[in-house]
Amino acid sequence: MPDFLNVNEVLNSLDIKEEMAAGEFGCGSAVFAISLAKKLPKGRVYALDIQEEKLSALKGKAAHAKLNNIFTILCDLEALKGSTLQEKSLDIILIPNVLFQSENKHAIIEEAKRILKVGGQLLIIDWLKESPFSPREDLVSPDEVKKIANTLDFILKKEFAVGDYHYALLFIKQS
Repeated sequence: MPDFLNVNEVLNSLDIKEEMAAGEFGCGSAVFAISLAKKLPKGRVYALDIQEEKLSALKGKAAHAKLNNIFTILCDLEALKGSTLQEKSLDIILIPNVLFQSENKHAIIEEAKRILKVGGQLLIIDWLKESPFSPREDLVSPDEVKKIANTLDFILKKEFAVGDYHYALLFIKQS
């Protein structure tokens, strides 16, 4: 049986402390935001998306799970300061399956840099080209992501497969 994204495996790749502030760019089905909120009981999780219906669904799931540390932000992450969050305010940012949908990948990673603290962790997950489920025409390669991150002074800490269909790149913000 194929192995899709294992949320706990992904989150275990991060250095998480329960009081940290984290963000998920493109919260989609909300599995990462919900799981992060459970791992950060004294922290905050910001779920950012351009689609109001995704944020509304997340609010419902968070209420059902009795999680009061999730905050939703309707925004365009390709816009300058699109997240509306303060500079250097987050310890962790996840960008799962978002870049392949973006016309301006650099702007999204640049916004992550703006709001990450120095030493903060940026985890980017996207589709492998070999995946039979991937949207083949818009894929972003790990090399392309690494090139963008490198120009923004991120250091690659770890590269790994996440399930059978995705790759993950964990970067650390240097400055």
